[in-house]
Amino acid sequence: MKFTWKIWLLIVIVLFSFISIFNFSAFFNQGVLITSIDSNSTAFEQGLRQGQIITQIDSNTIKTIEDFSSALKNKYLSGEKVKIIISTTDSEYVLFTNSPPQITVTNIPKTSIKMGLDLVGGSRALIKAEGKDLSVDEINDLVEITSNRLNEFGLTDLKVLPVSDLSGNHFMLVEIAGATPKDLEEVLSKQGKFEAKIGNETVFIGGKEKDIASVCRGDATCAGIESCQESGAGYYCNFRFSIYLSEEAANRQAQITDTLDVSLNNSEYLSKKLDLYLDDKLVDSLFIGVGLKGSATTQIAISGSGTGETRDDAITDTEYSMHKLQTILITGSLPYKLEIVKLDTISPLLGKEFINTIFLASFAALFAVALIIFIRYRNFKSSIALLITSFSEIIIILGIASFIEWNIDLPSIAGILATIGTGIDDLIVIMDESIQSSMISLKQKLKRAFAIILGAYFTTLVSLFPLLWAGAGLLKGFAITTIIGITTGVLITRPAFADIIKQI
Repeated sequence: MKFTWKIWLLIVIVLFSFISIFNFSAFFNQGVLITSIDSNSTAFEQGLRQGQIITQIDSNTIKTIEDFSSALKNKYLSGEKVKIIISTTDSEYVLFTNSPPQITVTNIPKTSIKMGLDLVGGSRALIKAEGKDLSVDEINDLVEITSNRLNEFGLTDLKVLPVSDLSGNHFMLVEIAGATPKDLEEVLSKQGKFEAKIGNETVFIGGKEKDIASVCRGDATCAGIESCQESGAGYYCNFRFSIYLSEEAANRQAQITDTLDVSLNNSEYLSKKLDLYLDDKLVDSLFIGVGLKGSATTQIAISGSGTGETRDDAITDTEYSMHKLQTILITGSLPYKLEIVKLDTISPLLGKEFINTIFLASFAALFAVALIIFIRYRNFKSSIALLITSFSEIIIILGIASFIEWNIDLPSIAGILATIGTGIDDLIVIMDESIQSSMISLKQKLKRAFAIILGAYFTTLVSLFPLLWAGAGLLKGFAITTIIGITTGVLITRPAFADIIKQI
């Protein structure tokens, strides 16, 4: 067969797609990939980060997730601090902790294809502002603030996007792999407005750009759990951490406290407390020492508590409460109260089963089509050419998705299947036109076939554009993947297939 430039173009693009799809370094590197790490953990403080590859823990070589689990098994049963050495491909880290490192790992992926939430599992929330229609600029501001807050919470592998529907309503789409609906609701359903008041007067509010200069976090000298005690319903623990006020907030506190009297019940404190409110709900009241009367103090100690059935549960709840309050003090309140319009949870097991089913169904469909084409045209070469061309379209779509880091989710897979269907239709048009018994030349027949194909292409293209916004952007994956597929077909695979059919 003579290889024309169109066929060579198809071959080159397929090769580049293979290079884009497969992560060849994974075949040479051994270890497990860190997919997420708690930003408030010892491992994070020592320098471990998402994206690093762990190759060894102490003297144990790590090749799989099972190796990782085995290396940490039974190390922390005593509850005392244990030294472990974690080696990555680029460095070595020494940890002293009484609990396993708060990191999540996975086997090094063999491909660069990014799987969407539908396939890896997690939670997705479609959110709008409560009682308010946001403009494009307002929704973009909300996306930026929410993204910062989620990052401060230590949530990783997340996607926060502005989306809109066909009616022009604007929403925020949040997807977090591995998260639970509770995680999303806790972070997103509340505005997170923090206020500190003395009586009815506001002393300071949360947010770095407002009254909070800095918040102590991850430093045992100024933040941590102070005590845990048993109660009738289980256990409760207390936390305390320091914050540093801006000069303006410190002066405001000095003016308010200067008007207070000494408490009649205890001469060590002033007559009123510093009340802490979160979303207009009182969470704690702190005594104000008489030494702070009229004093512009910039350092304030914030306290709170958590509960649980067991001591470990209480510690976990207290750490979460402290982390949440610290995050709100750092990021400030959200500009609007939010309403979760739609909340989905996807099991990773469901995604894995679906991928296997899709692969089997796709190959079975392609084989069935090739068989029908063979029966219809009685030409083995034409059937193989059609099968290879259809398969090359899938490779090119996945290659482009890998290159632009587009997430492959269920709508995207539906788009790939739709592309296969429309592609086979076009290839059959080319084959039918090429065997017509009219007196015109084969070149003219193929031109006529491409006139039909281009007409169908532009019709399909126009019909797909509304899907970019339909369902508040939830169908965008289908639209974009299908557009990539049919455009690739018209520009690359159809012309190459026509040249192949000419020679056959």
